[in-house]
Amino acid sequence: MKTELPWHSKFDLLGVTFILFILGSFSSLLAIEGSGRDLDYMGNLLRFTGQFFPPDWSIIDRTVEGLLETVQIALVSTLLAIIISIILSICAAGTIAPFWLLWPTRMLLNMIRTIPSLLWALLAVVIVGSNPLAGVIALTFYSVGYLAKFFSETFEAANTDAQKALRSLGASPLQAFQFGLWPNARPIIWSHCLWMLEYNVRSASIIGYVGAGGIGLHLKLYAESADSWNKFSLVLLCILFIVTILDLTGEKIRKSIRDKLDGKPSRT
Repeated sequence: MKTELPWHSKFDLLGVTFILFILGSFSSLLAIEGSGRDLDYMGNLLRFTGQFFPPDWSIIDRTVEGLLETVQIALVSTLLAIIISIILSICAAGTIAPFWLLWPTRMLLNMIRTIPSLLWALLAVVIVGSNPLAGVIALTFYSVGYLAKFFSETFEAANTDAQKALRSLGASPLQAFQFGLWPNARPIIWSHCLWMLEYNVRSASIIGYVGAGGIGLHLKLYAESADSWNKFSLVLLCILFIVTILDLTGEKIRKSIRDKLDGKPSRT
């Protein structure tokens, strides 16, 4: 005879969290208010976007230079963040680090994530001045807060049987990590690194607003000039081009990673 479980037993932590999220989202709609004025929203939008066209191609040379600097900032900051995050993520993974090291590291990462990228950029500009180095410092710190968290969660979710077996055979903790845990976690780690690079290209386009180098400075100058929205639109088009290239390349690499995880031969 099949026993019917009580209705509340069907709700686990994930289900309860999802329900609370839905209830919170709908209840928050009541707090969303407009200006209270009778405005022609569509007319305002059309008039504003009309100033974006046609794009001003006369600034393409300086725009490409700014984009190149933006990509360089993103590349360097992502590389530094990966190196730092690998170390911190090991200290923040519950399956690897001892308790006395685990929670202080997680609190450090929480503190880093608390500060938005623009504020990191402001702090960096105050310390090293208005230059691309400030952008590298800002995005490195910002990226570490997220990459280290992603990496640590990947290590915790990975199968640890091989790692434990190596430890029982006398392998050092480093050897157990290198040959037991890392091969299982590596594809996901690389996927996170790729996502962070894509994100940093976008972020590096914004932090220039506060003087941290990159194309963001161009956006700020054109946005502050009433008759330069067509220049602004050209910069946006160039950023869109770079982001699209990164997205297509990233999808190709991620597909290769998925095929490798599934044991399929990768196709170029």
